[in-house]
Amino acid sequence: MLPFPPANTTPSARGLAVALIFASAAQQLHAWYEHGSWPSIGQQVREMADWLQRRQTTLPEQRRRQLAELAATLARHLAATLTREAGLYAAHDMMEALDPRHDSEFSRQLMQECERLLAAADAGEATA
Repeated sequence: MLPFPPANTTPSARGLAVALIFASAAQQLHAWYEHGSWPSIGQQVREMADWLQRRQTTLPEQRRRQLAELAATLARHLAATLTREAGLYAAHDMMEALDPRHDSEFSRQLMQECERLLAAADAGEATA
């Protein structure tokens, strides 16, 4: 399972949401290790809009904000629980996985975690 299927395919709405969480978490973790600061949620929401525009699709800002917050949760959890060396590896592998030709067990596991985070968030909304 790759974060972004080729542009000529149409992922499901859920698959697209999972891919956006993964890609945003990758960007955030990369920024943390590269610059020592976290991108704001607003920056990630705008970045998602750009990614979606390139795929000629859209999502409401509220949904993009929710996905960016889930991504921030994942990225900050990774940074807090991994050694610096492991975190650098994680950020690198996630950024590489944004290319559909790249595949790794680590990135597939993180995609599953993104799916779990999304399912938990959506289940929480359904009960609210």
